[in-house]
Amino acid sequence: MTQTTTRVLEPSDLDAALAILGREPVENAFVTSRVQVAGLDPWRLGGEMWGWYSGGELRSLCYAGANLVPVCAGPEAVRAFADRARRTGRRCSSIVGPAEATRLLWQLLEPSWGPARDVRPHQPLMATEQPSAEIAPDPLVRRIRKDEMDMIMPACVAMFTEEVGISPLAGDGGLLYQARVAELVGSGRSFARVEDGQVVFKAEIGAATARACQIQGVWVAPEFRGRGYSESGMAAVVEFALRDVAPVVSLYVNDFNTAARAAYRRVGFREVGAFMSVLF
Repeated sequence: MTQTTTRVLEPSDLDAALAILGREPVENAFVTSRVQVAGLDPWRLGGEMWGWYSGGELRSLCYAGANLVPVCAGPEAVRAFADRARRTGRRCSSIVGPAEATRLLWQLLEPSWGPARDVRPHQPLMATEQPSAEIAPDPLVRRIRKDEMDMIMPACVAMFTEEVGISPLAGDGGLLYQARVAELVGSGRSFARVEDGQVVFKAEIGAATARACQIQGVWVAPEFRGRGYSESGMAAVVEFALRDVAPVVSLYVNDFNTAARAAYRRVGFREVGAFMSVLF
């Protein structure tokens, strides 16, 4: 029998981990972006990177931080990661990743970690490599400046609360969330249409690598919905992303959000896979 094992990866394992992540650059954009910035040191990474070995070779990964994220993990690797997760106990606020691996991981963990606050079993992963041919980009969508944090934060909080079901200000008063928003603004990856000091549309490029990036936090102020701001705004953000960040732009969306899925298709996105999220 082939011997298998799991262990926490160390900084010296960086090249091997990046090789695994590089197998699926769009699917793995979130974890890859973190590893490229922070390496594998748990303190800098904000969590551990678990590696699954078969026959002495690194085959799969699992990021264990604020999220638990299986990476290129088949059933045997997922079972090994679930065993380790049960032993360490739940430290994450969500499990998220490719739908098939995440579904098995949750099946194995639910008896000890459940119940979840919410399970979203099918979230289409969508991607595009070119600007929209159908929707003109909104010329008023622009990068948010560092001195505009007070303006963008309420929109970010509203988006997060709508999407996740709880406020990001709970617990630590929003310090970690505010730091993340500030990081995106400071790196030039926060975009919005602003009218008379009010955010009408906003979105961020949350994960960014040389091969793919991922848009997140898409939001339109309630009183402006139904006017096409999400489509023209997304077309503008896609142009920024393709020009300045990566050759492939991706996002994932709840399957029940049919309006958003239709809007993204009109902007040029197509489905390339599926994610699943388990929220605690």
